[in-house]
Amino acid sequence: MTALKPLIRCREIEGHDLDAVADLLARGFPRRSRDYWSGGLQRQATRAVPDGYPRYGYLLENDGSPVGVLLTIYRDRGTAARPQIWCNLSSWYVEPAFRNYATMLTRIAQRRPEATYVNISAARQTWPIIEAQGFRAYCSGLLFSVPAISLAGLGARVEQVAADMQSVAGVPPHEAELLIRHARHGCLSLVVRSTQGDIPLVLQQVRIRQGRFALPVMQLIYCRDMSDYVACAGAIGRFLLRRGYLSIMIDANGPVAGLIGIYTDRRGRKYIKGPQQARLGDLSDTELPLYGA
Repeated sequence: MTALKPLIRCREIEGHDLDAVADLLARGFPRRSRDYWSGGLQRQATRAVPDGYPRYGYLLENDGSPVGVLLTIYRDRGTAARPQIWCNLSSWYVEPAFRNYATMLTRIAQRRPEATYVNISAARQTWPIIEAQGFRAYCSGLLFSVPAISLAGLGARVEQVAADMQSVAGVPPHEAELLIRHARHGCLSLVVRSTQGDIPLVLQQVRIRQGRFALPVMQLIYCRDMSDYVACAGAIGRFLLRRGYLSIMIDANGPVAGLIGIYTDRRGRKYIKGPQQARLGDLSDTELPLYGA
């Protein structure tokens, strides 16, 4: 008898697939618990997604069994008249026996020419592969800033935005909604009240491991412009120092004028592909606030 060839197909992830997807990702990324993946998938289940785009991403199946996954996080950063579709490609994993089919996932996930794709968590060993797919680096590394010793923002007042708020004084509605939404994800959403105006920011706790120790650090998730962070760095730094945080990690392409810290290009490289231009200081509605650092 002739053996039947296994049926390999790629399709969109649906709601009933989430348990299987969490199992697959937990196997593929053993440093992350299954609860980590389940929690992030549930947040994806309830967030707004542009019409006609995948809610979760794509699944690779072998005779109906999941063997690969690529998560996608879509967002419209434009307006009703001029949409700007962005997609964060995240958490790509294929079981070893089916790695020859891995390109099916990436090819299908990147097939929309109107979308701008970003990869913000590329492992160092995958950089050549990502660049071969047509991506270009827009961020080369990270600056571990120490804002508390800066005089910038002296006299400014820092207010925390709560997850149950409906609006934020001094902040436009679309930006207030972003701050509140990220507070609900567990981020630290702030408004700095200064003589330069009201400056909104979103930060997220990360833990940087140094041997047996884990250092608590904040990561900048959102600011209007990196100059806003520089202008109020001291006020934010002193606000965080009272809460046990010394450093804020920011995307950078080298040392940043007005900030004291250590720059590294050994981690933090981020890639983009598509019609839009990325900017430093905006990681909102990506895998970081949805899944956690």
